[in-house]
Amino acid sequence: MRKIVIAILVLIAAAVAAFVFWPKHKEAPPVADQATLRQTPLGPVVGYVDAYGAHAWLGLPFAAPPVGELRWKAPRPVQPWSDVRRALAIGNMCVQFPSLLSGAGRSPSNAPVGDEDCLYLNVWAPPFAPADVPTADKARPVMVWIHGGGNSIGHGGSYIGAHLAAGHDVVVVTINYRLGPFGWFSHPALRSDAASPEDNSGNYGILDQIAALHWVHDNIAAFGGNPDNITIFGESAGGADVLALLASPLAKGLFHRAIVESGGLFTATRAIAENYRDDPDPGHPFSSREVIDTLLVRNGKAADASAAKAAQNAMSNDDLRAMLLNTKAADIMQLYSGGAFGMISAPDVVGDGYVLPAEIDAARLFSDPTKYNSVPVILGTNRDEVALFMVRDPRWVETRFWIFPRLKDPVGYQREVRYQTDAWRRRGVDDLAAALIRSQPAQVFAYRFDWDEEPTVMGYDLSRALGAAHGLEIAFVFGEFEGGLGLSYLYPKTPARDALSNSMMSYWAEFAYTGNPGTGRDGKEVRWLPWDPDGLKTIVFDTPPPGVHMSSEVVTADNLKQRLLGDTTITDQKQYCALYAQLFHGAEFDRSEYLKLGQSGCAAYDPESFRRF
Repeated sequence: MRKIVIAILVLIAAAVAAFVFWPKHKEAPPVADQATLRQTPLGPVVGYVDAYGAHAWLGLPFAAPPVGELRWKAPRPVQPWSDVRRALAIGNMCVQFPSLLSGAGRSPSNAPVGDEDCLYLNVWAPPFAPADVPTADKARPVMVWIHGGGNSIGHGGSYIGAHLAAGHDVVVVTINYRLGPFGWFSHPALRSDAASPEDNSGNYGILDQIAALHWVHDNIAAFGGNPDNITIFGESAGGADVLALLASPLAKGLFHRAIVESGGLFTATRAIAENYRDDPDPGHPFSSREVIDTLLVRNGKAADASAAKAAQNAMSNDDLRAMLLNTKAADIMQLYSGGAFGMISAPDVVGDGYVLPAEIDAARLFSDPTKYNSVPVILGTNRDEVALFMVRDPRWVETRFWIFPRLKDPVGYQREVRYQTDAWRRRGVDDLAAALIRSQPAQVFAYRFDWDEEPTVMGYDLSRALGAAHGLEIAFVFGEFEGGLGLSYLYPKTPARDALSNSMMSYWAEFAYTGNPGTGRDGKEVRWLPWDPDGLKTIVFDTPPPGVHMSSEVVTADNLKQRLLGDTTITDQKQYCALYAQLFHGAEFDRSEYLKLGQSGCAAYDPESFRRF
């Protein structure tokens, strides 16, 4: 009984924002296989035969360790080697708070885990004999996975590309990149006239991803991959980073297709990343200046925040930089507050004007092919994205007898999930697709993932509480449902589940081959049509009935607002006001409309109090 209760609590806590695919061979260390010996430009490597017969090479360095003086610098080239490198184990995870979703587990002390020496990647390829590795036009498409986790947790080694590689004849690469304050930290003390624009950018996580793509371009041919046919794909923050790579001039020519799973493009200005909270142009609560103030107080160099601000303003850039570089990674992490699943709230993806445009208007940017890296794109979301973040929220869930979770208000819960998820879809799919097709007609494809067949456990209906929640599609894309966390029972094994996964892998692989998912790699799938402003727009992934099908449904600011304004089921005035404020921003926010909302209007509620930073 106790084991069942613990399993339920683990399930609810993790809920699979980025499903952790630990290898099935984890208990038995892999054995080097000479059939995997490859000569790369950096030196010889040997891997092993993974599940599904794929060849695997793990823990390959793609850049020098970003430690010491390289902590907040662009990644440097990795040094070549002469002896055969045994690529049998994943590399270090990057520094982060522990989380079930990163494979790091939980720590009673919540002490940070990982290492700054973490710039490693993993490769899976179809099983070619050394003499039969395909070259030139026979080389296989390459799919480079960028993991999610709010750009502050996660690990490329948690995703196993064996099934996708061997079953669909592609080369799969999963990468690490610096996370949290080590991946994104912008402060004048870290910039100098003598440094390169990359070193001065503050976008070290994005630069790590670009360095990994350079590695793939230079080395993947040794594994049978085609450096002239690279697809980048990522989920959540990884999807957002895919969009950032589309916008980055430094990534031009390094990839040829892009898949964005549950993403959206959000950039922080220099002001948000650096300024104090009380500046005329206020910074983030965890901007670099605010974080340094906290460090000064904790180091005993200032009595309080006010004194810390004065002290920081009086310090030279050299002294500030020395203090930051001499602070241990774990101590830097403790300056931040851990959020959901170990993620932290801090500015990332900075509009520095070099790695990324200083300001990004996504509609304007993606409407002009000269302003971004124009390639065929897939955009998608899950039907119940935000359920992942609500399933533990005490506002919506109660625990009976300390162990039995139940939804307090199932109708209200589903309504909140629908509005918030549709807003996500609008930002991450339909608005972007409408912009992209202006510059590349017939090269934009959209999906919605609807699978929701989780079991009921001790009376708790997970198919209703989670449904098609954030991250649940990843297991289908990789064809991996067995997880080291014991979460495989979240995906009951059925022929319909496996058929849907095979279909999705077939579409993803065909897109990698041709830039058009069409009828899949096997030519037997429902035809996936491009996003059409006047017709069918989205393919829906689900088991029968209704099964995989095309839909003309679209979410816009106008139809979302009209739906909310006409909704008579919302009886809580504060909730009504909160929904309006959270769903509509900028020019979409009509103050007079807000003040008259519902039965009594929203004059009593400051809309800013509802918005997430």
